[in-house]
Amino acid sequence: MANERLILAIGRIENALSRLEQYNPGESSGDADSDLVQRHEHLKSEARAAITAIDSILVEKGS
Repeated sequence: MANERLILAIGRIENALSRLEQYNPGESSGDADSDLVQRHEHLKSEARAAITAIDSILVEKGS
């Protein structure tokens, strides 16, 4: 049961990260809002850091 929840959580994380990577705030309007672009880049960076932290935890648990 715990493994199933973990697999589902990883799937949701992968889907969210994929959506973040595909989204380009400059495409939605001809004139990109620089604040929105900057916040989007920050969010992607934070998401990558969270994925890295989760990966480290999983590696430790697997050892």
